[in-house]
Amino acid sequence: MFGIGMQELLLILVVVLLVFGAKKLPEIGGGLGRAIRNFRRAATEPDEIDITPKESKAPTEGDSRKA
Repeated sequence: MFGIGMQELLLILVVVLLVFGAKKLPEIGGGLGRAIRNFRRAATEPDEIDITPKESKAPTEGDSRKA
């Protein structure tokens, strides 16, 4: 697909290790996994938009709010 071989992946991993450090890699991987999982869930679930009209309440005499 992208034409990336094993050597290129290894080079990218080394650069990421140098930039972020060994302690941050698990956090980055976990965050990326959660993001992908949430994206897949959002893409497959139907939209939850409620379009039913709400009943409006007419203001009464004692109501201090103005309509």
